[in-house]
Amino acid sequence: MNNQIENNFMYHAPKEGQAEKYDQLRSKAKELANLIDELCPNSREKSLATTKLEESVMWANASIARN
Repeated sequence: MNNQIENNFMYHAPKEGQAEKYDQLRSKAKELANLIDELCPNSREKSLATTKLEESVMWANASIARN
């Protein structure tokens, strides 16, 4: 059994203090998303920037949940 695979594909119930960390990350990412929306013209590149920001928050949250 590969412990990394087991950990990556299991449910991680929130532990004390984690919800606040998720909120902080989402709040800062939302600030940046609004700035991107304000400054960047509608384009494929803007869409990709927003998508990558969403991915970044997802991976940061996974880091908190998994470790």
